[in-house]
Amino acid sequence: MSDGQVLSLELSATHESVRVARHMIRHFSRMRGVADRERENLVLVASELLANAVDHGAGEVLMDDSQNVNNVKMSLILVVTPDEWTLKVTDQCGGDATKLQSALDESSLPDLEDDRGRGLYLLRSSVDRLEVAPSDDGAGLSVKAVRAHSAG
Repeated sequence: MSDGQVLSLELSATHESVRVARHMIRHFSRMRGVADRERENLVLVASELLANAVDHGAGEVLMDDSQNVNNVKMSLILVVTPDEWTLKVTDQCGGDATKLQSALDESSLPDLEDDRGRGLYLLRSSVDRLEVAPSDDGAGLSVKAVRAHSAG
């Protein structure tokens, strides 16, 4: 659903939903005047946050709804203003907000020999601010990304 400058989605926690959300975010941000290059950055950040919500917040890697037998959800709220965009992704399965925030605050380069961890580095370098908190219902985590931009 969209209301003015806000796009709010509740999605099945699957990689198929990540693909659908990317298209919706791209269209929504284009209609709000976000410049092409900035729009692609926003889509990249959203894709990474949503994929993490599927892989870590859903409790398993779910490709499509046929695998989501527990009907695990994730949500996305995108607010676009002329000066910045704010993206919040929330999952339903727990995690340690403090540990994740610590990993996001780390300024070191990721271990290139490790199979994981480059996504967090990519996120840190693509936004102005990242915040992690328990979800409102306490069952999962919310990650908020903020980035200043100018209209294109």
